Amino acid sequence: MIDIETARRIALSLPGTEEYDHFGRPAFKIKGKRTFTTFWPSEHRVMVKLSLIDQSVFNSFDSMIFYPVPNKWGLKGATFIELSKVRLDMLTDAITTAWQTAAIK
Repeated sequence: MIDIETARRIALSLPGTEEYDHFGRPAFKIKGKRTFTTFWPSEHRVMVKLSLIDQSVFNSFDSMIFYPVPNKWGLKGATFIELSKVRLDMLTDAITTAWQTAAIK
């Protein structure tokens, strides 16, 4: 099981990342502009913003671990990750992919 502090260390290890409060949740943005992940500590999950292609790749691995946020944001690539089920390497890949997507925009 991965805890929120481990996920926080992964996000903050990426260049240009800063943490901020997003409606009462820890969130991370790059270069002070684009949010790429938001943490849901009480639900023990993380949301990452992915491209639709990346979202489908992660979801195809295991839809019990990676799945679209169940609203309009999920249709735009917002993806939940269950921290109680995900492997550390896959969480790192997903957060890094979200960061790269935000950095390109």
